[in-house]
Amino acid sequence: MLGKLLFLLFLAHSSAEQLCTPGASNGYKVRLSIRTALGDEAYAWNNNEMFLFQATLAFAMRNHFDGQNFQVSNIIVCDETPRVSFWFVVTSPTNTSRLVDKDEVELAVRNSRNRINSAFLLTDRTLEFLGIASTLAAPLQPDTPPWLIAFGVVMGAVGAAFVILLASSIVQKKRKKKNTKEEDTEDMEDSDGETQAAVKRLENGNSRQEVGGISNVSFLDDERVTQM
Repeated sequence: MLGKLLFLLFLAHSSAEQLCTPGASNGYKVRLSIRTALGDEAYAWNNNEMFLFQATLAFAMRNHFDGQNFQVSNIIVCDETPRVSFWFVVTSPTNTSRLVDKDEVELAVRNSRNRINSAFLLTDRTLEFLGIASTLAAPLQPDTPPWLIAFGVVMGAVGAAFVILLASSIVQKKRKKKNTKEEDTEDMEDSDGETQAAVKRLENGNSRQEVGGISNVSFLDDERVTQM
């Protein structure tokens, strides 16, 4: 009985090795650059890390195929190298002799790429699934819609132009009013100058002020003497 069980286990292992071979049509190569990513804090790659990789892949496959219970045993790894690279294939949970299509594995990996990277403290550049394009982070959605921002900028420019135009109009009116006052002041000063000159002439006895203007007093006195 024990011999039969060992034979079945050997057979299962041989079958798995045949399913996972370098360059397999439904397989992917993985390459990790732990030292490059973490430097002095790099961890050693061992069987426990490989188990974690298989578990995260099983998690990704479960997420992709809702309702199918993928296990660690469904992630078959082969051709592992000391520089931390290996190949893997995924078998169906209902039929371990059948491989999951390569395109489905790619979609599962892409959908859970951030979770896989986080498990190993790596990024798309340091945990490479050769043949699977790097995922891009979803673009940040601004809290304010772009059209509203553009509308605000345009309205702000219009408002600023209106304020500048209004201020310019007020300044021009003030300048015009100031110039008018200065002209009036100059006219008043000229008039005051003429009046003061007339008063001086009156004080000197040469002229007197009448309603029609300024008259020479000396001529008026001569006329009065002539009549006598």
